[in-house]
Amino acid sequence: MSITVRVPAKVNVQLAVGAARPDGFHDLANVFLAVGLYDEVTVEPADELRVTCEGPDAGQVPLDRTNLAARAAVALAERYGRTPDVHLHIAKDIPVAGGMAGGSADGAAALLACDALWGTRASRDELLEICAELGSDVPFSLVGGAALGTGRGEKLTPLEVGGTFHWVFAMAERGLSTPAVFREFDRLTEGLDVPGPVASEHLLDALAQGDPDALAATVHNDLQPAALSLFSELADTLAAGRAAGALAALVSGSGPTTAFLARDTASAARVAEELRASGTCRSVRTASGPARGATVLG
Repeated sequence: MSITVRVPAKVNVQLAVGAARPDGFHDLANVFLAVGLYDEVTVEPADELRVTCEGPDAGQVPLDRTNLAARAAVALAERYGRTPDVHLHIAKDIPVAGGMAGGSADGAAALLACDALWGTRASRDELLEICAELGSDVPFSLVGGAALGTGRGEKLTPLEVGGTFHWVFAMAERGLSTPAVFREFDRLTEGLDVPGPVASEHLLDALAQGDPDALAATVHNDLQPAALSLFSELADTLAAGRAAGALAALVSGSGPTTAFLARDTASAARVAEELRASGTCRSVRTASGPARGATVLG
């Protein structure tokens, strides 16, 4: 018997970041939107815990117990007094180390798949609690749709979305470490009065109305200056997307993937074509959101 779970990528349409807390984390106002780029995680019984991976950049995915999918299986097994003897196979399509929560998505997918395989019947609240223990973005990967994440991003409030938003994503030639980007944020803001993070009411209204122009006027990422400081070439990609007609351009999360909001499917295709021709990125994908969260297939 095997169970396969499909799980989406995310884009942060707003990422407001507060000053570093004593525990090293940062308070966030993180407006997540799930988009239709997916990983699939398949779990089946095995003699011991094992992780395999296929797909773009699969060679960059850790296959030991540091992998979030493996950690999810261990966390659920420990709660229910069993051994995590499963084979986890990850079919990747979400960019690796790209600021689109690919690793977090795999953790959420593995957790849901193991719950189904083992028949543990954990409640939704319990699954979300385990997700929060695994990482700040993991709860949203389970839930999908759109949500405001507060605390370090793990406390979710579902958001209304009044339409479909069309995106183009440009993948960079190399990755960026999320901890490194936050450290650079701390360096750049040292000595400054960093305000507490608050979600933009205008942005939330734009999401609820399904208005791409209003959303384009309000998207923002406080980590973008830090990402550009560490990876200055991203500025060329952002400029190329704007020149191609994107309504808005921003770094996705901690980067280095850059995200471009388009008015409709045809506009997204044109932006994607010009970005590919610009020579400023490794590859380009289009996707729309909101998308469903982690879902058992079949």
